Amino acid sequence: PADRALSAGEPPAAMTDDPLAFQLFTEIAIIDQLAGTAFERALPAGMTRAQFTVLHHLSRIAEGAQSPARMADAIQVSRAMMTSTVGRLAQRQLVEVLPDPADGRGKLVQLTAEGRAMRDTCIAAVAPLLPLANSVYPPTEMADLIAALRKLRERLDGDRD
Repeated sequence: PADRALSAGEPPAAMTDDPLAFQLFTEIAIIDQLAGTAFERALPAGMTRAQFTVLHHLSRIAEGAQSPARMADAIQVSRAMMTSTVGRLAQRQLVEVLPDPADGRGKLVQLTAEGRAMRDTCIAAVAPLLPLANSVYPPTEMADLIAALRKLRERLDGDRD
């Protein structure tokens, strides 16, 4: 398709007239779409990208458990979407929903051993995608790119409402 031909070479003239920061965000968005689709296709049957994102988030937080509202804010999805995703994960016993001891009406979500194992299974399932990045960037260039993108992410994260 024509879109593929454009993405393989130089951007069309109209794009080069766009502000550099806009071009950067456009490239990130396209990469997110392409990589996200490939990532989701590689996941084990029944696992969605949204579900993996929750498992991965819970594996990274220091507290070990977090409220669905706080998770929704961190992942930038609606609370309804988070409630639905957590419900599906709880049905599969990949997370457990516990009462919040600090708030009698609140709930906390924590990863189960099965959830941690599923996160690891998902990472192993997407491992065949990783050589693609390694074929484009040598390790030092990839480390520099990660540092630059992390800097942008941290700024965007700091500017959230």
